[in-house]
Amino acid sequence: MTFWAGFCRSALRLLLLMLLFCGCSQSGSGPLDEEKEPHFLAGKERVSTLDWKGAIESFEKALQVNPRSGAAHFELAWIYDQKEVDPAAAIYHYQHFLQLRPHGDNADMARQRITVCKQALAETVSLGPITEKVQHQFEQVVEDKKRLTEENKRLHEQLEQWTSYAARLETMTNQAAAPTRSVQTGAVAPISAKLQARNADQADLKPASSTNSSPAPAPALRTHTVKSGETPSLIARKYSIKLQALMSANPNLDPRRMRIGEILRIPGS
Repeated sequence: MTFWAGFCRSALRLLLLMLLFCGCSQSGSGPLDEEKEPHFLAGKERVSTLDWKGAIESFEKALQVNPRSGAAHFELAWIYDQKEVDPAAAIYHYQHFLQLRPHGDNADMARQRITVCKQALAETVSLGPITEKVQHQFEQVVEDKKRLTEENKRLHEQLEQWTSYAARLETMTNQAAAPTRSVQTGAVAPISAKLQARNADQADLKPASSTNSSPAPAPALRTHTVKSGETPSLIARKYSIKLQALMSANPNLDPRRMRIGEILRIPGS
């Protein structure tokens, strides 16, 4: 009986020691012990000196020593999220942190940052094709604008040519009408020669003003089509007339708003 009693007491002591050892081992893997790991401490030191690459290297070594280090996962997630801008890596470490510390102090923040990182990751994936498509559309718009500008310029030149042609045609028509009147007057002159001789004696009896009562024939009408860059002064010098005469012949002319293709009346010099 004494042997068995001693054996039982020894077994009980051994069991208590094993339970005590297991309890110490479990308590040694808590967050506070993770933060005392040498590589983790080296990572925090490099964070304080803004050495992000070195900090990542130290925290990864801490994970190699203890793959269940939630503190190391959180530090890596924060660096990839805020400093290195790698949303995929940040999501990876945030998720591992939540698996190890679902109710930790930083669990809510980690969940929020996972959502933000997923949005950032989606933007980087989807913007590529959209940007290329928009670039192609922009280039097409530029080409269309260039083509329309050239067509507009060509049509404007054609309009100026037709306007100038119409002005020349009108001038030629007016000039052709004047010789026709002269020829008709010359044909009538021989017929009225006797009448002029018959009335020669009576000419002295008439007042001097009656000899000049018939109005002088109107000069042939001239026109000018306004071209790009022309001003009333340039047009007046071109036809050797006074600017005031040109303005009087064209009372509706606004020198500040002359239009290309506008037809002006040119008075006689």
